[in-house]
Amino acid sequence: MAATMNVVLLLSVVFPALVFGSDVCSSPDVQYEVYTTPETVLSSETIFIIQFKLNCKNGAKNLNLYAEINGKTIVATKSVESNTYQISISDEHKNLPAGSYPVRLFDEDGYAVLRKAQRSGEDTSNIKVLKTITLQHKGLWTGPYVQSEFVAAGVAVLVWYLAYAARGKLQTN
Repeated sequence: MAATMNVVLLLSVVFPALVFGSDVCSSPDVQYEVYTTPETVLSSETIFIIQFKLNCKNGAKNLNLYAEINGKTIVATKSVESNTYQISISDEHKNLPAGSYPVRLFDEDGYAVLRKAQRSGEDTSNIKVLKTITLQHKGLWTGPYVQSEFVAAGVAVLVWYLAYAARGKLQTN
């Protein structure tokens, strides 16, 4: 009787995990678009937004994905569209300078291994990733060296001086 109870208990725990377990994406293909903050004049932080579509060879859909960028782990937000995700990160301008940033994508299993390695202080560079996206940030435009108001005031003073000098020459002749 106890043996059948153990089998029933084991099946009630294992069966749902087998039926509702997470899909695994084989041969992932990622098409992505990237937005980065172009200037510092209108923003207080640098922002990276990556929107991507994941296509799996085995047809796996609606996976829970995670990203690791610049040492930070982020949950990828699912879109209403099938297999479309978005990742966004923001930080101070000095912490996200111009350059190339690898964005490592993980499924649930890879993310669990990543978190375990981070907690134990192990190197995370050899953990299997679903896909790596390379984000190119061109840097930030800080604005013109000379403000347009200063240029306009300088031109106005120059025009006034030339007119005043020409008037002086006309009055002496």
